[in-house]
Amino acid sequence: MEKKKKMQPKFHIRSGDTVKVISGNSKGKTGKVVTMLIDKERAIVEGVNMVTKHLKPNANNPQGSIEKREAGIHLSNLMLVDPATGEATRTGRRQDDKGKLQRYSKKTDKFI
Repeated sequence: MEKKKKMQPKFHIRSGDTVKVISGNSKGKTGKVVTMLIDKERAIVEGVNMVTKHLKPNANNPQGSIEKREAGIHLSNLMLVDPATGEATRTGRRQDDKGKLQRYSKKTDKFI
């Protein structure tokens, strides 16, 4: 039997976007999206939602250590920052002149 291919969902943000956190412990902070965790609907944002991670001793690090690193944030808690204005905005999709779907800012009504 042939496996069905699972469609990859489209999200309002992508890797490399600048986003603002709208709820949670890091509310109000902005940062750049480093990676997207598509299956969990989360994003890892640079310098936001820092957690403490305890590392076990190993050959490279015989002492073990405690380090701070970013944890994932659910996409519903993130809002895209419009590059033109620098403010958080909702996004939509519409076709550009060439017929390709592009994201646009609902505040300024311009393509992102």
